[in-house]
Amino acid sequence: MRWTALFFLSIILASCNGGQKLESRNGFAVIRAAKPDEAVATYAGGCFWAMQECMIELKGVHNVISGYAGGSKANPTYEEVLAKNTGHAEAVQVYYDPKQISYEQLSRAFFASHDPTQFNRQGPDIGSDYRSIAFYRNEKERRILHQLVEQLLVKNDFTKSIATEIIPFKVIYPAETEHQDYYPKNTWDSYIMNVSKPKVLKLRKEMPEFIKPEYLR
Repeated sequence: MRWTALFFLSIILASCNGGQKLESRNGFAVIRAAKPDEAVATYAGGCFWAMQECMIELKGVHNVISGYAGGSKANPTYEEVLAKNTGHAEAVQVYYDPKQISYEQLSRAFFASHDPTQFNRQGPDIGSDYRSIAFYRNEKERRILHQLVEQLLVKNDFTKSIATEIIPFKVIYPAETEHQDYYPKNTWDSYIMNVSKPKVLKLRKEMPEFIKPEYLR
């Protein structure tokens, strides 16, 4: 279902602009180092087209890079991850200002932007490459993530388990440039309209106070 969109992407990519400026090299985005005033967080929550858009719309978020994390193969390609033999999931690396948005608030947005009760899938996208993962970089982040999961269990009256993996961050490999800012560049695409957009709109509705004003107009 996503191949049709990729077929047309090469035709329109040159004339489209995303909402952020990302460095690229040899057809892949560049995972940059955090600036002195930034913190970094990494999540996987299904297709990274929607997750990247959800995260970039948050106040205090400077950049979001789509990539692959949670697996074992170094420098995988999209096709290799899609084949489900790398162990990686589609993920995003978020660069944010912790003075404007906290790690807890960012993680709440992560859980709100997808369905953390679905195991190895998100909606029509099935497989371990679409699984839910929250990566932590220190003990404080680990505790925050577990607290949020407990809150979700209470909210769901413990009738639904949370499938999100909470694991230490190791590395994220950048995705190809055509997957960066895919959402704003391809609003016409049926997958974006029917699968990605509902996730974005859900986050805007649930956390409007954290959304940048230009996305709420």
